[in-house]
Amino acid sequence: MSDIGEETSLAAPASVLSGRIKWFDRHRGYGFLVPDDGGGDVLVHFSVLTPLGRDSLPTGAVLECEVAERARGRQAVKVLHVDLSEAEEEPPPARRSRSGRPGAPRDRGGPYEPATIKWFSRARGYGFVSRGEGQADVFLHMRVVRRAHLERLEPGEQVEVRVGEGERGPVVTAIRRPRR
Repeated sequence: MSDIGEETSLAAPASVLSGRIKWFDRHRGYGFLVPDDGGGDVLVHFSVLTPLGRDSLPTGAVLECEVAERARGRQAVKVLHVDLSEAEEEPPPARRSRSGRPGAPRDRGGPYEPATIKWFSRARGYGFVSRGEGQADVFLHMRVVRRAHLERLEPGEQVEVRVGEGERGPVVTAIRRPRR
């Protein structure tokens, strides 16, 4: 089975379904659709929206899309129709990087602080860091890792991060190896 960004030719054939956007985080580049068929939520990655000239969708937007079963659940592989008539008001367009992906949060974050890699998957393009007991885990996107020129991140590894506020909570805006 494949995940975001991998070839879909080996996956099960796509089925067509419709539903409403539960939420979509333009900074992370994905969201979820609650399908009308009553099944589990469907992952909607921004890459299936770009052929429509979009990089995100507002909560409540109605979609008709082709969906494939993946190892981690269902995922939209092609959007056939978008109805925004019952959607919440859209936020302003996201900034885009040179790659065409949604831009980073406008909040650059505070000073560097110690953190521990909880997990990171290059294949998925994201992971999480922990700032310690009693604090929420912080989302870490592949863009931030690439910008820091870090080749490898291992669970339990000590790092220093700057944390900013994204649409759905705290996000790492910069990462580096600890200064000694």
